[in-house]
Amino acid sequence: MAAKTLEKTEVHGNYIGGKLQKAKGGETFVSTSPANVDEVVGQFAASTPEDVTAAVDAAAKAYPEWKKTPAPERAELLLKAALLMETRKEEMAQTMVREMGKVIKEARGDVQEAIDMAKYMAGEGRRLFGHTTPSELRNKFAMAIRQPMGVVGVITPWNFPVAIPSWKILPALVSGNTIVFKPATDTPLCAQMFVQVLIDAGLPPGVINFVTGSGSKVGMPLVEDPRVRVISVTGSTQVGRQIAGRCGELMKKISCELGGKNAICVMDDADMDLVVEGALWGSFGTAGQRCTATSRIIVHKKRYKEFLERFEARTKALKIGNGLDPSVDVGPVVSKAQLESVHSYVDIGKKDGAKLVVGGNILDDGAMGKGCFHEPTVFADVKPGMRIAQEEIFGPITAVMPVESFEEAIQVANGTDYGLSLSMYTQDVNRAFTAIEELESGIVYINAPTIGAEIQLPFGGVKQTGNGHREAGITAIEQFTEWKSIYVDYSGKLQKAQIDTHNNQQ
Repeated sequence: MAAKTLEKTEVHGNYIGGKLQKAKGGETFVSTSPANVDEVVGQFAASTPEDVTAAVDAAAKAYPEWKKTPAPERAELLLKAALLMETRKEEMAQTMVREMGKVIKEARGDVQEAIDMAKYMAGEGRRLFGHTTPSELRNKFAMAIRQPMGVVGVITPWNFPVAIPSWKILPALVSGNTIVFKPATDTPLCAQMFVQVLIDAGLPPGVINFVTGSGSKVGMPLVEDPRVRVISVTGSTQVGRQIAGRCGELMKKISCELGGKNAICVMDDADMDLVVEGALWGSFGTAGQRCTATSRIIVHKKRYKEFLERFEARTKALKIGNGLDPSVDVGPVVSKAQLESVHSYVDIGKKDGAKLVVGGNILDDGAMGKGCFHEPTVFADVKPGMRIAQEEIFGPITAVMPVESFEEAIQVANGTDYGLSLSMYTQDVNRAFTAIEELESGIVYINAPTIGAEIQLPFGGVKQTGNGHREAGITAIEQFTEWKSIYVDYSGKLQKAQIDTHNNQQ
């Protein structure tokens, strides 16, 4: 496929109140391919705070009717969206490779996750369970129900440009909320294709609104609008802190899914074939651009040399290139800025005294010369206090760390500010269950790498990884509903609750 030039590229507008619209200021920005930055994927509306206001206007106007729509009926539209996505899966996946860079097999998996989430949340349309409970008084009925909250602001990153929006938007919709969606500026076309599926499935005008642009001109105005009752954001810890702090001041419900510094722990009894396969996938899948990426590999000293030799050889054999080639193992990072950020950690690792054993270079020759390609990189003999063992790199760099014991492995694994995903490889069932108990993370894997979460279980972390909310599973509904407790007294007389009657004389 020939690369598109700027002059030949379609200009994509916002979707507000059921209509495509240009940005109020008329400005646009460009999305390019990380495999070839000369290839323009599309031009998009560089929106202003006025565009955000218009989108919130539309969402607020649509909310009363959408709230009244029976939840099973809302769910039917989600199921229809799932079936539509199945027919568009390959087109969406190929667009994702062009716009974001992950290899085609992973891109198909990204879209499939959204399909699965749509089907799962369609099922919630006939659940959305509340509960009943006995009253402490006679002739009195007590129950709690869930209700939607109103307009929800959704802010998503570029690394899973279809799956992550689905984790947020679909549970919010089935719960009865309306949406204003701001995607990452690196992947607006992927996000737009996801929104188009929902529109084609029959969502009424204003129920979902799509606004592209920067964090300062779109993201923060969305946070600031008093009619937006909930903000759900996935991004860096720095951005999450800023948004969460402001939402705290405004008394808004806020869900943050932020950074990670995930680790695989390899014990002396581990299946080394399984370990090496898992470490490769965990470290270099999506070119390391996952919040769950395996950026630390903690290995018992008895297996350290064996692991390092095998891991080094397998890493060197990985094929790097354009993800549209099905034989490629590792694609580019998302942008030149990300490439520079990732590569800076090579120098940081060297200065801190870590041993560079594989990679460490930007690939800028031949077919990769116009792309954002970085070699899969392995550091060995990394100490727990080094920056490459503490800071989220978000690229194809991993740190191998020796430990003396199971107890030290747990200590090192827990020794960062993050707590998203940790893994333990062992054949000892006692060690496995001890690890499940003691690893400080929202997700624990036994004999599997740190990536590969399933949509029917809660996703999220502890410590600086987030603010305690979870995505996916039935817990996703918690972010987008509020509880209402209801009491029906059919006694025909005043019954005074919370009055001590136990010691009254009869």
